[in-house]
Amino acid sequence: MYEDLDRPPLHGPALARALAPDGWRVEVVPEAGSTNAVVAARAGEPEGLVVVAEEQTAGRGRLDRQWLSPPRAGLTVSMLLAETSSWVPLWAGVAVARTLRETAGLETFLKWPNDVLVDGRKIAGLLAERVGDKVVLGIGLNVTTREHELPRPDATSVLLAGGSITDRDPLLRALLRNLDAVMVERAPGGYRALCSTIGAAVSLLLPGDRVVQGTADAVDDDGRLVVDGVPYAAGDVTHLRPGG
Repeated sequence: MYEDLDRPPLHGPALARALAPDGWRVEVVPEAGSTNAVVAARAGEPEGLVVVAEEQTAGRGRLDRQWLSPPRAGLTVSMLLAETSSWVPLWAGVAVARTLRETAGLETFLKWPNDVLVDGRKIAGLLAERVGDKVVLGIGLNVTTREHELPRPDATSVLLAGGSITDRDPLLRALLRNLDAVMVERAPGGYRALCSTIGAAVSLLLPGDRVVQGTADAVDDDGRLVVDGVPYAAGDVTHLRPGG
């Protein structure tokens, strides 16, 4: 029995039935160290496997950062995809942003490559990992996370941002269906329209701890961030305020 009535458990069989016609095989587990690791261990299965953990104890984000959330406070989900384009994590960001805009009524934007922001605060993050001939895509979305539970001061949740819905079931259904639609569209313009990094003054931390500062001119057709005319395939972006 769960104690927090504001955080009811997901009903795995109902989700599995509802999303099976869309090609998703949804499994809800009480706990996982990392949903990405669980799905990666089953990469030999057909695409469409989705594992949702009610609690994740060793979640990872980009750059080996932790992604922590109280039990049932968010959506911690990983899926197995046959699509291996470098655009997968960017498309996933579009799917999350669309879901929050259409389902929760939140004005949502993206920070390159795939942080999802509301009012400049991070509400979701993504991690895509190549495993053999497939990609494991992990998404962590803060839903009912309260202020004192946030993993970092610049984070937020659907609840804190004033979202019109905090029921994880319709959010998950909308997210998976939006991801399907975005990957069919394969349209870079959809990402660019939501990316608040384009046109911003940025500081880009590159592998090897090299830092580049300049103006983010564009996201090119390979999904790279172009800063002062030079494309970068990977890096950690900070949006700089005027004078900073």
